[in-house]
Formats: sequence, C-alpha cells, structure tokens
Amino acid sequence: MPAKRPPIPLSRERIIEAALHIADSQGLRRLTMRRLGDALQVEAMAIYHHLPRGKDALMDALAEHVTTVHVEPGGDWRETAREWCRASRAALREHPGVLALALTKPPKGQAAMAVREQTEQLAEAGLPDAAQAVRALRAYVFGAVAVEVQQSGWAEPAGPEDDAEPWLPPSRGGGSAAADADFERGLDALLAGLTRS
Repeated sequence: MPAKRPPIPLSRERIIEAALHIADSQGLRRLTMRRLGDALQVEAMAIYHHLPRGKDALMDALAEHVTTVHVEPGGDWRETAREWCRASRAALREHPGVLALALTKPPKGQAAMAVREQTEQLAEAGLPDAAQAVRALRAYVFGAVAVEVQQSGWAEPAGPEDDAEPWLPPSRGGGSAAADADFERGLDALLAGLTRS
C-alpha cells in the first residue's frame, strides 16, 4: 500500500488561488468561507489563521492580487504606459470573478505600491503630471475590461443557487481580435490626449 502523501500546508497563496477559482467558475456571490474551506480540505476556521479579518481580508487580498502589476520601463513614457495598460488588462481579464472587487476597492498593500511605481516610472520618463495620467489610464483599463466582460456573456448566475448544476464562465483565453483592436484604439486616443494636456 503506497504511503499517504502529507497534506499540502495551508498558506495565504493557496487560499487566494482557491478563492479565485471559486469566484471565476461559480461567481463571487458563491465564494463563502465554508465553500473555500471545503475546496482546500480544511475547516473554514483554519483560513482565519492566515486572514484574521476573515471574508473582508479575503476580498481585499483578491482585489490586491488582480490589480498588482509590474512592468519594466520602456523606451519612452508612452511605451511604458502602454505596457502597464496591457498588463493590467490581462490580469483583470484572467479573473473576471473578482472584477467587481477590483473596480470598487481602492489599491492597498502591493497594489498601492505598484500604482506608485507606475507613477514614478512615467514621471521619470518625462510625462508631466504623471499621477493624474495614471488615474486616467487605470480608469480606462478598468472600464474597458468591464465592457469586455459584460459583452462576453460572463455574469453572476441569475436565479436560485443550484449545486447540482455548476455554473461555468465562457472560455477567457486571449480575447477576440475585435476586443483587442478596440482596446488599442482607445488606448492610442488616451495617450494622444495625455500628450496634448
């Protein structure tokens, strides 16, 4: 009889990964501490050792996870800004289940540090009023992704919950060529506007 594998230790990273899977596959409303504990094969109370504030801390952690983006500075501020926007879009599209959190929770922790890093990179590359530009770029990316998710048909399940019928979002892959083109066209216009401001 083969030896039993030791259980994988519970960690903040494992908790976040499992929570993202639930939110993306079943919807944010179905992400409960009990369901998360079941997915991790632990008692729900064990999660509180890693997230003492419970559900509130979990929601903050998920928002931080999908909005913390880092890129290497490009040749000029436009190239750097474009890379930030593309990376942010990709991170948000990867986890549509927590998009609502990303849209409503202010940046905290690593996410706030990433916003400061973006601002500093753009300022050092010569963009005047980089902080205002970063706010505009983030608003554009978040809004564009929200429209993409809405148009994709990905949505919270409507009606009563039914555990027998798992609700799954459509494939999220790399996005359609039309969505990519729309995003780039809007980004070009925004960058041109920042140049004139």
